[in-house]
Amino acid sequence: MTGYLWAALSILLVSAAQLSMKWAMLNLPPAQDLAVFFHALFAFTPGALALFAGLSAYGFSMLCWVMALHHITLSRAYPLLSLSYILVWLAALFVPGLNETFYWGTLGGVVLIVSGLLVICWPARDRKTE
Repeated sequence: MTGYLWAALSILLVSAAQLSMKWAMLNLPPAQDLAVFFHALFAFTPGALALFAGLSAYGFSMLCWVMALHHITLSRAYPLLSLSYILVWLAALFVPGLNETFYWGTLGGVVLIVSGLLVICWPARDRKTE
């Protein structure tokens, strides 16, 4: 059970990292003018702080993932990462300022992801050959 808690924490952190970095990119100047972009980064604007927070969340997510892999087989743990796609999609729809649009096709993709997770993670019964 401990491994699944570490995996859940990793998934939450990586999802928060994605959302934070997206918000940062919307609030930082375009990177085409590197001088202006780096000035905004090192002036510690809200966008820069969000970018650094997102990168830090990625780092902590990796540490949690290593802990999860210590307790769970890779074939069980790795598919769980797809939950971050669902969390990011849902949050991006509702977080103000991200302005994501709902599409039925995307919801269909989420249903496929959940279906795949159920197939992969469903407890297998011992099968005896007769």
